[in-house]
Amino acid sequence: MSEKYVRRVRRFVEFLGERGIVRRKPKLAFPTLDRRVVEFQDWLRQHRGVTELTIDRHGRMVMRLLPALDIRSRSWNAQLIRDVIIAETKRVSLAYVKTMTMALRGYLRFLGARGLCRAGLDQAVPIIPQWRLSSLPQYIRSSDVEMLIATCDQTTATGMRDRAILLLLARLGLRAGDILSLRLTDIDWQQATLSVRGKGRRETRLPLPQDAGDALLAYLDQARPNVVGGRIVFMSNAPIRPLTRSSAVSDVVRCAIRKAGITAPSNGANLLRHSAATAMLRGGATLDTVGAVLRHRSPDMTAHYAKVDVTMLLQIAQPWPGDA
Repeated sequence: MSEKYVRRVRRFVEFLGERGIVRRKPKLAFPTLDRRVVEFQDWLRQHRGVTELTIDRHGRMVMRLLPALDIRSRSWNAQLIRDVIIAETKRVSLAYVKTMTMALRGYLRFLGARGLCRAGLDQAVPIIPQWRLSSLPQYIRSSDVEMLIATCDQTTATGMRDRAILLLLARLGLRAGDILSLRLTDIDWQQATLSVRGKGRRETRLPLPQDAGDALLAYLDQARPNVVGGRIVFMSNAPIRPLTRSSAVSDVVRCAIRKAGITAPSNGANLLRHSAATAMLRGGATLDTVGAVLRHRSPDMTAHYAKVDVTMLLQIAQPWPGDA
């Protein structure tokens, strides 16, 4: 049985459990969050403007570190902080530890502002090396993107939904989180624009391309389940509920890649975001324009794509010593 059908069966069993038709398997109990960690999460929610997913993740990461840090936060020092993080680098990936250091810095700033630990202790958290712009963006050609979109069966509700998702990812470079949070009120049909809330809850209004708008309208008019009071645009078909996980959007891309039979460097939602940026740059768009569409907060993020603009790079390439 393929992974796709296993996921569908799992969702159906969860639906039956919610309705009390079958007995639900008890979930593993997670450790109760420390009172100060809960307050830290409230602080993030009120003052940092981060998503609930980030708030939950930072809380769990801090809880993971607390046993090694000791409960007496006023006794913490720089050496202890460094030792705890270095110990984690031997247990998990550096990417995971890097996110963990972000959570710990935030927690130490929170405690320091309330006089519950030494001020400035967040500066003691070691920096995990990560060389910016060291890798190439993972993308596919524009012709391959069109092949992905063409795999959607527009005679089915799922196919119409997936086509709308793929077009929004490919034309506007949206993130998976943008797709999940998209609401009916975010679409302005008169002005042909789409309101998107990205990182830091910043709201941006983007132009809605014709083909993406047509696909979105077709899904809403013909395929989207009629949910009373439901404002989220994209829904799962069975059981009927809003798409809530980024993996659901990545699954749409992954399924299209498999159907199209193309070779892709990755199979997540970001593949189409990177492909959109690369196509815009090669089509003559400036880095500033690409950054505006992708809603980058720093020009350095957009500069990452300059390395795939081969035509422009050839104009500044120096001849190799010894070439005729």
